[in-house]
Amino acid sequence: MKKMKRSSRLVDMTQYLLSRPHTLIPLTTFAEQYRAAKSSISEDLAIIKEVFTSEGLGELITVTGAAGGVKYIPRAPKQQSLAFIQRICAMLGQSERILPGGYLYITDLLGEPSIMQEVGRMFASAFADRELDVVMTVETKGIPIAYATASYLNIPVVIVRRDNKVTEGSAVSINYVSGSSKRIQTMSLARRALSEEAKVLIIDDFMKAGGTIQGMMDLLKEFRATVQGVGVFVESEVPNKEEQLISDYVSLAKIAKIDQKEKRIEVLPGNYFEMEG
Repeated sequence: MKKMKRSSRLVDMTQYLLSRPHTLIPLTTFAEQYRAAKSSISEDLAIIKEVFTSEGLGELITVTGAAGGVKYIPRAPKQQSLAFIQRICAMLGQSERILPGGYLYITDLLGEPSIMQEVGRMFASAFADRELDVVMTVETKGIPIAYATASYLNIPVVIVRRDNKVTEGSAVSINYVSGSSKRIQTMSLARRALSEEAKVLIIDDFMKAGGTIQGMMDLLKEFRATVQGVGVFVESEVPNKEEQLISDYVSLAKIAKIDQKEKRIEVLPGNYFEMEG
C-alpha cells in the first residue's frame, strides 16, 4: 500500500478496527500496511481511542509485550441504550401487537437492520468480558439478533433446528417441554455445528417461562458445552414465579402486563439496565 496522509490513515485504521472487534492486531500490521513508524502508529491509535471513548463506540485496549497489539471492544453506553429501548418499549406497547396467549407481534422489529444492530451491540456489550466461542439461537426469529450479536463479538453463530435436516448430516436431538404451552417438542443440532466443550452464549427473541432456552441448555450438555450467558430481547412476566425455568439471563425489554380484554400493554426496560457497569 502506498504511503497515506495521516488523515487518510486514521480513517482507514478506524474502519479496520471496527470491522475486526475482539481481535488482537499487532502494531507491526499497521506499521507495515501504512509504511509508518510504530511511534506514529501509536499516536494514531491514541487519537482513535479518544474518539471511541468520547463517542461511546467502545474501548481500544492496548496489550503490551512481544505478542501485544491493540484490540477493539464494542460497548453500548447505558444512557444511549436506555433511550433506544424506551423507544422500542413504546413501539411494543401498541395494542394491535397483542397476540393470543400473552405474546406480542415483534417480527417487524426483528426485520429492521438498524434495530437489530443496536440490539446486537447491547448484547455484545453485556457479555464482552465472557469467554465465548459461539452464539447459539433456535430457528427462526432469534436468528437476526444472534447474527447481529455475533458480528460485534466476532464469533460464529450456531442454529438449533426444530427438526433434523438431512443436509446437515448426523445430529443430536432431544425432547423438551415448552414452558408456556407444556407441549413436548423436539430440537436438534448437527454434530459438526459445535465443538465439544465449546463456550456458548444463548440468544433468543422472546422468553416467557424459558422452556426453549432450557431445552437448548439440555442439548448443549450432549456436547459437554458450557453456557456462558443468556440474552433475551423481550421477556414476559410470568404470574407464577415457580413456572420460570431460567433465572440467570439478560433481557432488554420486559412485558410487565397485558390486558387482552382492554387491549392494554405495559412494556418496560429489561434487567440489562439494572446491571452494574
